[in-house]
Amino acid sequence: MVLGLCYLLSRPVTFILGFAEAKLQKEGHAKEGPLCSAFPADYLGSSSDTECILEPLTLPESPVSPGGVAAVEDSPHVPCIFCNECYLLPEQSQLLKHMIIEHKLVIADVKLVADFRRYILHWKKRFAEQPITDFCSVIRTNSEAPLEEQDNYFLLCDVLPEDRLLREQLQQKRLREILEQQQRERDDTSFHSMCMFCDQEFTGNRSVLLNHMAREHAFNIGLPDNIVNCSEFLAVLQEKLDNLQCLYCEKIFRDKNTLKDHMRKKQHRRINAKNKEYDRFYIINYLEFGKSWEEVQSEDDRELIDNLEEDWSDWEEHPVCAVCLFCEQQADTTGKLYLHMQKSHGFDFLKIKSEHGLNFYQQVKLVNFIRREIHHCRCYNCQEKFQSKGELISHMEETKHITFLPARSTWDQPQYYFPTYENDTLLCTLSDSEDLVTEDQSEDVPVVSEDISNLKALKQSSVLNQLLREENNSQEKN
Repeated sequence: MVLGLCYLLSRPVTFILGFAEAKLQKEGHAKEGPLCSAFPADYLGSSSDTECILEPLTLPESPVSPGGVAAVEDSPHVPCIFCNECYLLPEQSQLLKHMIIEHKLVIADVKLVADFRRYILHWKKRFAEQPITDFCSVIRTNSEAPLEEQDNYFLLCDVLPEDRLLREQLQQKRLREILEQQQRERDDTSFHSMCMFCDQEFTGNRSVLLNHMAREHAFNIGLPDNIVNCSEFLAVLQEKLDNLQCLYCEKIFRDKNTLKDHMRKKQHRRINAKNKEYDRFYIINYLEFGKSWEEVQSEDDRELIDNLEEDWSDWEEHPVCAVCLFCEQQADTTGKLYLHMQKSHGFDFLKIKSEHGLNFYQQVKLVNFIRREIHHCRCYNCQEKFQSKGELISHMEETKHITFLPARSTWDQPQYYFPTYENDTLLCTLSDSEDLVTEDQSEDVPVVSEDISNLKALKQSSVLNQLLREENNSQEKN
């Protein structure tokens, strides 16, 4: 069972919240409808909580999924689904925050919505026609509080077939628009631009300039047919060079000659493929719903391997990189991470787990509780707040507040089933207490021998006795 739960935790947060939903139902907390997608525990905080985390958190080592191209709309404003409040399209996060605080609505996986404005307009029309409970999951928070202090939050996600279909249609529409834009750029003969590395001027088709930079300056940003919105792409790169910023490492230099020498010597006359800022300029990032170019390319590679030989990729173990509860230290095994927390911070996770008899679910809640308190720069024992995490950790280590837990009722709450960080790998490695048996315990375990039957009938009819008798008889005859 533990292996199954760890597997679920290793999947996207959709699965983690599914497990949280089942656990909430088991413990008798109100939960209606399907629960999916990624939002941290703080989405579900009470309305009186002034420290709610209203956006998903991620640990620093995790890459952020690439964003899409903003859709071209007649109006730059996006209305609230429920009221007359309007926000500019770049202020999307403010609108989401408004709908969470004022209307208790959470939209799952917003980054996968290809056209945010059309998405909002669709649901504004649908919510005016039918009750919100016909479309959204209902999550009740503060279930242990009096009825008048409880809050109901509404989750809109792609488990609903209509929402899934809408997201796919918007994705397909955006892909068609991008392909049309790419075709226009292919056929365009009015392109005009200067080379970023010399004074040569180019007119005609964009491919002439791109091929020149690749051939003469060893600066290759990809094949022209793989790029979209090329003029905007070149403008972004030119602005960085004008600001004396390296295109690869993003460092800023004091003058142009120093920048050129740096890019030449360090071989930084290229763009960083891991920089998500450039993803919107490559057509591959629009091909698959919710997938980056790395995922698309890895799928293509797997298909080629399947044609050649049997695929054993499912048997490969990928190293797990977990992050310390109190600092940015990372470790590829939980053993190393636990040892780091014990030696560097005085926090013995395994000892606390053993002394308190924490099961798997309680460990999940404890980790998420500590993550949230550290994020808020607040000591989880004395509740004192600090200006930075460094000051907080120094205080907790000096006062020994880091070494013991507060009252169980403080952290053993249903809200901490939900991860504070979407990509918290430490959650994937937790196990039940009975899985950890120390060497001392294993030595004291008595060994019970198998039951030996004294029945004569069983002895006489055993296969071994029959074979022995037959062999003895054959030897006597010989």
